[in-house]
Amino acid sequence: MLDQRRRRALQDLDEATFSKFHVRTVLVAGAGFFTDAYDIFAISVGAVMLGLVYNNGLTSLGAAADLGLKVACPIGNLFGQTLFGWMADVYGRKKMYGIELVIIITATLVQAMAAQGPNTSVTITGVLVFWRFVMGVGIGGDYPLSAIITSEFAATRIRGRMMTAVFAAQGFGTLSATVVAIICVAAFRDRILSTGAAGVDPCWRLLIGLGCVPAVFALYFRLSIPESPRFTMDVERNVTAAARESERFMRTAGYRDERDVFSTALKAEAPRMSWHDFRTYFGQWRNGRILLGTAYSWFALDIAFYGLGFNSSLLLNKIGYGASGSCEVGQLPTDLANQCMYNTVWSISLGSIILAAAGLIPGFIASFLLVDVVGRRPLQLAGFALMTCILCAMGFGYWELQHESTWFVVLFCLANFMANAGPNTTTFVIPGEVFPTRYRSTAHGISAASGKLGAVIAQIIFSRLQDLGGPSGSGNWIGHILEIFAFFMLTGVFSTLLLPETKRKSLEELSNEVQENFIYDLHEVQFPEGAILHGQPEAHMHMHINGHTLLQSSANGHPLHPREVTFADQEYRDEPLYPEPETEPEPEAGADQGATSRTRAGVVAYAR
Repeated sequence: MLDQRRRRALQDLDEATFSKFHVRTVLVAGAGFFTDAYDIFAISVGAVMLGLVYNNGLTSLGAAADLGLKVACPIGNLFGQTLFGWMADVYGRKKMYGIELVIIITATLVQAMAAQGPNTSVTITGVLVFWRFVMGVGIGGDYPLSAIITSEFAATRIRGRMMTAVFAAQGFGTLSATVVAIICVAAFRDRILSTGAAGVDPCWRLLIGLGCVPAVFALYFRLSIPESPRFTMDVERNVTAAARESERFMRTAGYRDERDVFSTALKAEAPRMSWHDFRTYFGQWRNGRILLGTAYSWFALDIAFYGLGFNSSLLLNKIGYGASGSCEVGQLPTDLANQCMYNTVWSISLGSIILAAAGLIPGFIASFLLVDVVGRRPLQLAGFALMTCILCAMGFGYWELQHESTWFVVLFCLANFMANAGPNTTTFVIPGEVFPTRYRSTAHGISAASGKLGAVIAQIIFSRLQDLGGPSGSGNWIGHILEIFAFFMLTGVFSTLLLPETKRKSLEELSNEVQENFIYDLHEVQFPEGAILHGQPEAHMHMHINGHTLLQSSANGHPLHPREVTFADQEYRDEPLYPEPETEPEPEAGADQGATSRTRAGVVAYAR
């Protein structure tokens, strides 16, 4: 009966009409992604400002410092995605949601107030790198949490668009960072022209610090969001509470967490999260290949996406788009140096707006319109294939395009468009759909962390190879770096072939697990004739629950383990399957040996 009730509740969730609760879920999750992208990509313009202020008017803090600033956040992402992904499967989505925003808000504010010690005893670079790493941990945690909460509340027919809408906030966050940058430059124009670096200093602080504003507004709603009904049913095994809340959700389009109210209801038994079960599930090629496909696809995509995104200001400068030359103090008269600083930050900010508005936003709009029509897999395949062609054109034609900056910008925008219309969105969506509830967040975190590993590698490649074969700052090898990015886009085509199409399929169907009798209660246990527990040899016999073998294997190949049981109105914990028989009385002659032996906790032997 519990299994039937679970399936009815899941069907109701999958067939729900679009409601205000769905809107709220998208807005709350999207606010976090807006902040994430703002904070991540603001450093592209911010690094130029920091160079002008702290490196004697140069447009960079130096290769090592610039690399540190740009990889600190992705490295933090990697840890946050893995850690929060795992914890959300262990402790629940609700308990972890909001913690990552607190980390982001704190780290962002500290960055905006960072300063150097006397005689550079503490450098501004060191302070910013550390706090960008901390911020990255919080941002990383947002990836699996927002993806899973959105996918588990969404109806099947609109799940792709809901998840895309959440992720599209990244595009608006990136655009907002460039808009705030140009507003700050315009607001401090007179001060920059009169004082130079002293006028640029408040610009980068405001640019970074304002990133925490949307996070502050979203924090309350994240802390108050209810637990996912799928987690309540399949991991906490409280089908009664989840089913009743799902029924209320269908009637009122609102959702209220009342797990405590129904905590005395019978808890079911289902496959459990464990390292053994993890290896068993993903050890099957049909499941393991999907994790491999999602992880590598995200890895390949982020090599190019972050390689281009983090270095957009450098690429614009190298092709002569608004370049102002050196603003080094002492090499130019003060007035000219100050004018140079203003022109540099203005042109870089303006160029970044063009790239974001022309490529990112239209790409997300296209993905939103097509993801539930065309499907995830075709979008990802097309995106990788076309990005391969575009990056090849940019790489092999790099030196010619230096004299045709307009065409380079057009190709750059096309690359951004194809990334966001295809793999940048689908690599976020697919991992939130294709894994079972008990590993959905963990596997999404692993996939996302693989992507950020690619982002770190891309930055190292760009930093170490850009001037290869030429003088420092020449960008002599940038064309070849773009060719390397194109190669990884080509490999993404093949990794996408490992993935299933998820359009219009339920999360349970996509989990590759048999759903009939997936979950059950102990009233459904049928013991074989003559079986007696508590030390009797017959207790070792194979018994069955709805066709699943006890003491040998249960549903979906998961082995038997004694677990916590709630029976009637009392809760009891693990007891040994075969306790010592010394206190077991001998059965009277003629007693019914086929009667089911029960302990204080009810039947003790049962399957997972």
